[in-house]
Amino acid sequence: MLLLLEALALRERPLSELWSPYRKYRQSGEINRRVADVPATLARVRAQFRDGEADELDGLTIGYPDWWFNLRPSNTEPLLRLNLEAPDDASLARHRDRILALIDA
Repeated sequence: MLLLLEALALRERPLSELWSPYRKYRQSGEINRRVADVPATLARVRAQFRDGEADELDGLTIGYPDWWFNLRPSNTEPLLRLNLEAPDDASLARHRDRILALIDA
């Protein structure tokens, strides 16, 4: 932590600017959707992304070579929480909209 603080002090630039070259993906942030049937919705989404690498350790994570998403249920509400990362804004919006359409169906 001290090395990080020293680098910030020496460069006299904000951390966000120093970190920018290392950001590979655009992030959706957490998007919450209220659903009537969490298990059925997760199954519907998974069925549409069978060609991706799936993991169910924390909800449903589907990965592709250049983008991924995680859809996990809330422990306290009938919500699904979507987090998505993609290489650019256009692909982020395209994938986000497709997944949200499946959730809202």
